[in-house]
Amino acid sequence: MGLTDLVGRISPHTVGDGPIDNHNRNSLKGRSPMFSKILIANRGEIAVRIIDTCARLNVSTVAVHSSADAASLHVRRADEAIDLGDGPASENYLNPQAIVDAALNSGAEAIHPGYGFLSENAGFAQAVADAGLVFIGPSPAAISTMGDKVASREVAIRAKVPMAPGSDGAVDSAEAVLEFGEKHGYPILVKASAGGGGRGMRRINGPEEAGESFDAAVREATAAFGNGEVFVERYLVSARHVEVQVVADSHGLVSALGDRDCSVQRRHQKLIEESPAPGLSEKMREDMGAAAARLAGEVGYQGLGTVEFLVEGENFYFLEMNTRIQVEHPVTELVNNVDLVAEQLRIASGEHLGSNITDPQPVGTAIEARINAEDVAGGLFVPSPGVITALSAPTSESVRFDTGYDSGDEVLPFYDSLIGKLIVWGEDRKTAINGLLAALDELQIEGIATTVPAARQIIDTDDFRSVAHTTLWLENSFEFSTDEDEGLARNEVEVNGRFYVIPQFSDDPALSVGRPAAEAPAEGESADRRRKSNGARKRRSGPTFDGTVKAPMQGTIIKVNVEPGAAVTTGEPLFVLEAMKMENPVASPITGTVDDVLVTLGQSLSAGTHLATMSEGGAA
Repeated sequence: MGLTDLVGRISPHTVGDGPIDNHNRNSLKGRSPMFSKILIANRGEIAVRIIDTCARLNVSTVAVHSSADAASLHVRRADEAIDLGDGPASENYLNPQAIVDAALNSGAEAIHPGYGFLSENAGFAQAVADAGLVFIGPSPAAISTMGDKVASREVAIRAKVPMAPGSDGAVDSAEAVLEFGEKHGYPILVKASAGGGGRGMRRINGPEEAGESFDAAVREATAAFGNGEVFVERYLVSARHVEVQVVADSHGLVSALGDRDCSVQRRHQKLIEESPAPGLSEKMREDMGAAAARLAGEVGYQGLGTVEFLVEGENFYFLEMNTRIQVEHPVTELVNNVDLVAEQLRIASGEHLGSNITDPQPVGTAIEARINAEDVAGGLFVPSPGVITALSAPTSESVRFDTGYDSGDEVLPFYDSLIGKLIVWGEDRKTAINGLLAALDELQIEGIATTVPAARQIIDTDDFRSVAHTTLWLENSFEFSTDEDEGLARNEVEVNGRFYVIPQFSDDPALSVGRPAAEAPAEGESADRRRKSNGARKRRSGPTFDGTVKAPMQGTIIKVNVEPGAAVTTGEPLFVLEAMKMENPVASPITGTVDDVLVTLGQSLSAGTHLATMSEGGAA
């Protein structure tokens, strides 16, 4: 069966009473949207994805880029390209005025923000409108309300959407976090009010972690979103992450277009996604879709959005709403035979939702593996920027590879690590899983390390196949191992209930990072089982410590925890290094004394840079 011949049926969830144009829009040929030219305020995979749809719709595209990105694939594929200049993202991709000016100068009529960057920035959406352009997304008011986790909880209450216990508004101190933990118990989660994607989020397993976790969440939220406000909610230890795709037009009609499971996560970053979410009762699927549609209707939503829930047993709880297209949108597209980017353009053009949205006909299962430029050896997931010397993706009617790179392109260290997404459709879940395994074997990416080995291991486990995984499964119960991993020397230590993998510092900077290997075990789960998924973690002794702590990767020092003369223990975080939008703690490989600190806060450095010198012994 081909993807264009899918049959089946699901009950949609709609709110509103606007008129519906029920003609079939599955074919993109012959459509004439309002726009003749749009500017894409993004880069990488999602920019290329938007360009592809626009090409099929005969819509011209304008790419914007930083000077460092001048040779990128999205620049080469667009009809026009505008250089926004050198410097960090804040001076180009995150510069609203520069992007609006570029759109006006190019003659573009609308701006598509993609995901990330300015896609959920209400001020940017308003600036686009003020310039007489169309923002391809929801209104500034909806972005502002649903992008603020505190305000969005209030909307959920009005829409009668179930929620997990949370703080009454934002919290402004570690003391407030402690008060919440004392009242509701642990673990709890500190979350950025203004963001998502795991940034500005910290799990707290007990009161001893409150101070550091609160500070880290505020610091990361401020850096990522320009807003350090955070709130607290009870953390569900055996939950799955299930989200519902909502689509709403400008005529008051909202439809829920199926659900997705995104429970396979590491550091709150999704790695594997699938649609439909497996193992849900039909009642829960129905209730969750209806709740998502009510929520979007309550805030007067327009465009594409995703309502995220935590599912535990037969209960589901509102998590957040993402007011943009999601990274994982292709799995919804494949099971419903729709183009969601095309729907965004049509909605922004003032068209009504078509029958493919209000009366969807999904069939089969689609599974997506995110392919990131990260070295998974030993479960470290070290960012791995560099030149892709060769890239070859499988070609099949049931396989799709969305990417922002080609052979010879460079994955830069300044942006996120996503190379692309490998998506496979199957008539049932087993077929889709086996198809993705085969596709991962066929996918060839050379020159840099990627997460392909991790994806292959994850989807081939009994836990994943039997839907026994939760949001904590990967960190608590999974052991990554690769052929290249056998020669690594590292030790595992526990510090304040958090596990760190401490490699011996060698000439290879990729082996020199300490990071949380896993959180504390879930309730009712032994530490023994946490290490068992693919075999017990081996503890190996490594080369003699040479007295120098080195940077494991290129990045920026965002926290210095020690000063000369400080006594530290093995596993204690010495620095926090930000690379490719991830915070990477650099932990002490020994118990001893810091002799000298060789770097400063905010310093950008290359892999292998000396961070500190240390002497063994002397610590309390």
